[in-house]
Amino acid sequence: MVCNRCILVVQQELEKLNLAPSKVILGEAKLKKTPSARQMEALTQRLSTLGFELIDNQKHLQIEKIKKLIIEKVQSQHIEEHFSLSEYLGKSLNKDYSNLSRLFSSVEGTTVEQYFILQKLEKVKEWLIYVELTLTEIAWQLGYSSVAHLSSQFKKMTGLPPRRFKEIGGHRTSLDKV
Repeated sequence: MVCNRCILVVQQELEKLNLAPSKVILGEAKLKKTPSARQMEALTQRLSTLGFELIDNQKHLQIEKIKKLIIEKVQSQHIEEHFSLSEYLGKSLNKDYSNLSRLFSSVEGTTVEQYFILQKLEKVKEWLIYVELTLTEIAWQLGYSSVAHLSSQFKKMTGLPPRRFKEIGGHRTSLDKV
């Protein structure tokens, strides 16, 4: 689940199956009662048709926690200039960052840092398309050391400089596809 609509859809599906969700948040659902095997099968089927999947493997749960933290940080709309992703994830998950990084890379086929950059660039795209912020303001809010650094990274990943992307009305990638 990567957005409020996703959370709402999952909550509605849980309620349709009388699973009494006590809490549905980004990437997690807590239930008041333990579901039967039949309910779990029905839930898996319904969520699958909506493009979601249940995660029961510990490795995948850890990966989802990492992604959730990264998405939340980027969506908070302010990343400090000297923000340390390794420190943030290590402290938030109370785990050694090198182990988290290895796990993420082995399962996802990309690095945690690359995933973080892609999330930030999707936020840049969003702001370029929908929000009237200057590149300087965007760079500052997302923790880039300079507009040049942001522009260079943006062009490397999208093939276009940010201003050109805005001029042609470029497209965004949904967060679950990043």
